[in-house]
Amino acid sequence: MALAHFNFESEYLATNTDVNIILPDKPREKTPAQFYGSGQKYKVLWLLHGTFGDYTDWIRKSNIEVYACERDLIVVMPSANNSNYVNWPNFCTGYNAWDYLFEELMPLVHSWFPASDKREDNFIAGLSMGGSGAIQYAIGHPEKFAGAASLSNAPTDLKQMKEPAYDGSADGSAQAAFNRRVQNVVAAFGGLEAYKNSVVNVWDKLPQLMEAGALPKLYFCCGTQDTLIWKRYCDFKAYAEKIGLPATFEECEGFTHEWRFWDLFIQKALDFFGITAGGQGNPF
Repeated sequence: MALAHFNFESEYLATNTDVNIILPDKPREKTPAQFYGSGQKYKVLWLLHGTFGDYTDWIRKSNIEVYACERDLIVVMPSANNSNYVNWPNFCTGYNAWDYLFEELMPLVHSWFPASDKREDNFIAGLSMGGSGAIQYAIGHPEKFAGAASLSNAPTDLKQMKEPAYDGSADGSAQAAFNRRVQNVVAAFGGLEAYKNSVVNVWDKLPQLMEAGALPKLYFCCGTQDTLIWKRYCDFKAYAEKIGLPATFEECEGFTHEWRFWDLFIQKALDFFGITAGGQGNPF
């Protein structure tokens, strides 16, 4: 498999940033001129990392290269720090992760790499924070993605949310980090009401897109021992059943918030998208 590491100065993140991009292999029976000059455009998976992660996570901790090679798939793995994949205009000189994907990274990849820009060829997925980001992006711009997968995350009903509080402690737990980020991101949107009416409010947007017939294919999964996400996942699954959301849900016994689960279920997500094995790349 070909792996491109791309570093550049981002206008929307106001800093240098990194992206890993997996590209399809040249089959050994084709000459370089035949393969690279073919003009073929490939399907694209936009693959997002979780909290504390970066553009290297999926390469280092999963077998995504193998799965992409089997499927002749381009996989784009950006860095987003702990941004929740939303805009932070008041962070340093501005760190606008939402705008970055749509206004900068997607045009870059679609124009500079052999990547199809057709909706039916673009998919987005992520784990944990990246799962939230994937669904936010897909629901915010359903015209850009044929499908979205949230691994170990799910939307929440923001109407029930109260003003977040953080006591300033140095607790390093995942829950404490989540609480700090929620408080900060609410402030970044200008307060709780603005936050509830923002791009993060997937819960209330879903019925509107269902009525308009504009939904991408949606896939959600969670480990039954994932104490960080399990209740949120079950609450959203019940809501989805109530409104008749055409989404697929899968759970797996024994898994927590862990890479063994994400490596297994990114394969299931690709199958759900219809990106099946049988690519032309080299098998080893």
